Amino acid sequence: MFKLLHNDRHSSARLGKLKLAHATAETPLFMPVATKGAVKFVSTKELKELGTTTIISNSFLLSLRPGLDAVAKAGGLHNFIGWKGGIFTDSGGFQILRERFFQGISDEGVSFHNPFDRANAFLSPEQSISIQNSLGSDVAMVLDHVPSHDKSKKEVAIAVSRTTDWAKRCKEVHSNKKQLLFGICQGGKFKDLRKKSVLALNGLDFDGMAIGGLSIGEPKSVMNKIAGYCMPFIPENKPRYVMGLGSPVDLLDAIALGADVFDSCFPTRMARHGHVFTFEGKKNLDLAVHRNGQKPLDETCDCFVCKNFSSAFLHHLFRTREENGFRYLSWHNLFFTQQLMKEARSAIKENRFETFRNGLAKAYRKSR
Repeated sequence: MFKLLHNDRHSSARLGKLKLAHATAETPLFMPVATKGAVKFVSTKELKELGTTTIISNSFLLSLRPGLDAVAKAGGLHNFIGWKGGIFTDSGGFQILRERFFQGISDEGVSFHNPFDRANAFLSPEQSISIQNSLGSDVAMVLDHVPSHDKSKKEVAIAVSRTTDWAKRCKEVHSNKKQLLFGICQGGKFKDLRKKSVLALNGLDFDGMAIGGLSIGEPKSVMNKIAGYCMPFIPENKPRYVMGLGSPVDLLDAIALGADVFDSCFPTRMARHGHVFTFEGKKNLDLAVHRNGQKPLDETCDCFVCKNFSSAFLHHLFRTREENGFRYLSWHNLFFTQQLMKEARSAIKENRFETFRNGLAKAYRKSR
């Protein structure tokens, strides 16, 4: 399932291989977010061309619309969305706890407003796993209680206890033998609660471990401190998944701490705001300096966008809110992120990851 291939000599970065029912993915691995089954402005064919092996979708939203019956009639989620690669499905717990959806939480589950018709609804750990079993994703995630970063220690302790209980219930009802099941540790910024959460979940022997409740508003120094603290408690032979990371610097920082798997809508969301990633730093296509730029976004980039279009043309598309502008910038950012993972894997293999990471961090500091 997961094979550790190499440890970097100068950091905790590691190279691995994650075997799924529909894909074999090299780690470190970045997954574009296909919340409702599609990545915004990028097709599944294009995702494959970009070097994507695995994506992540939201099982909670898919169960509401189009509904499990529609997916089942297509033969499962892979057939329904036209994707032959790997798929993780999140429980949707993070979205449910957003203020516009959330009604209440108890040990039994989460009460919320259906985001499509505002009807009252409820999701339990058992229902979440049943949904993900039915969708047929390669990896299912347990339902967890995600406390906001500013909650008190007492409130976070309740979330940890509830997350552990829900994880047990998820494990008990998980029945899709072709599907892996990952646990999610919680604990906020409190090290003792994080340790308690990870150790309790280790006892349930999940196929992988996610570190949840980060990148939700806490300072980056706290995020890295907590992620790094959790890593040694996760068994070495299990993939380590830091949820919600997508900025180039954050990804390399987490890899240096020992993380293997990531997901985020950050690359495509930034593209829709005119921000593009390059190995020389971040660029803002909304700025007038690009109005007459005849060079590509990144002269070292081999993506379709950089090979065919000038930064002046892309600036024009973005300024006029032309949809192809969002599409091209999304394509480039996803290509860059997959190339970043490829370069990171090569650097780990050659024991030069820290040099690679420091070089990119320096470039991004200069481009602020």
